[in-house]
Amino acid sequence: MGRHVVFVVFDGMKMLDAAGPAEVFAEAGVFGGEYSVSYVSPLGKPVLTSVGIRLPVDGAAGDVPDPDTVVVCGGDVLVSGPVPDELIAAVKDLAGRTRRLVSICTGSFVLAAAGVLSGHRATTHWRHARLLAGRYPDIDVVPDALFVEDAGVFTSAGVSAGIDLALALVEQDHGRDLAREVARNLVMFMQRPGGQSQFSAPLEVRPPSTPTIRTVVDLISAEPALDHSTRVLAARVGVSPRHLARLFATELDTTPAKFVEQVRLDHAKALLDAGHGVAETARRAGFGSSETMRRTFVARLGISPSQYRARFGTTDRSVSESVG
Repeated sequence: MGRHVVFVVFDGMKMLDAAGPAEVFAEAGVFGGEYSVSYVSPLGKPVLTSVGIRLPVDGAAGDVPDPDTVVVCGGDVLVSGPVPDELIAAVKDLAGRTRRLVSICTGSFVLAAAGVLSGHRATTHWRHARLLAGRYPDIDVVPDALFVEDAGVFTSAGVSAGIDLALALVEQDHGRDLAREVARNLVMFMQRPGGQSQFSAPLEVRPPSTPTIRTVVDLISAEPALDHSTRVLAARVGVSPRHLARLFATELDTTPAKFVEQVRLDHAKALLDAGHGVAETARRAGFGSSETMRRTFVARLGISPSQYRARFGTTDRSVSESVG
């Protein structure tokens, strides 16, 4: 039995949010997966995508027969301003008539505005995870996930994570063997290692309002390789370790040790991106040894430092393949 996949599109949508997942479903058809794909807009009018291509649609969202899967695309317009009322109404209507509801990247803001994420776990692009959590405090935002499923609703991170999610949906529908063939043909991971923190920018910290914490944060960021144990940091600013821990929890919602580890991880990623070796990076970032840094990378990112360097240090395949 064929599965009807409906993409909800709108002016300003990211073209790849539709094209990437749609290609996965189309490729699945080559190996026996039966999907039909259509595109709808809130009012049935063609839409102008983020790359300037005008995308024709098959009709209005309200006119499409009950679909198996609804995929809501993302776009920068969803985070720079309010979600259009007609888009919210379209998704509310489709959400009540579909077996499976999906959002790609910032499409999660549409699902949130439609109320379908209330009380559930969800993710979005790492750059906008804090904004989603701030706008909708009743959503449990998972900032580092590539995609999240909760109560039959799927949300994904950036545009490439939407392709990962589409492959996962194919596997759910037709099994691992067919999904593996799709992945091989599209030259993609069956399950990409790590989370969004592999790809995110270095740690962004809101300026602490407490001078004590501001001093400590500046010191850690400037010299990550120094001894930054909680005891040493507390002594440097003249407070007790317990008081420093309370300040970190209040101001930054973390512990001194976790903050130091994150700063060192971000520093190490920048050094590896710049082409430095693993041993030198471990020393300069403050990990003390390559093994300690390796354990942190695997725990936080799901890959080793050498694997990170191979993937993100260069686009030159001959160089990346030579990294052990």
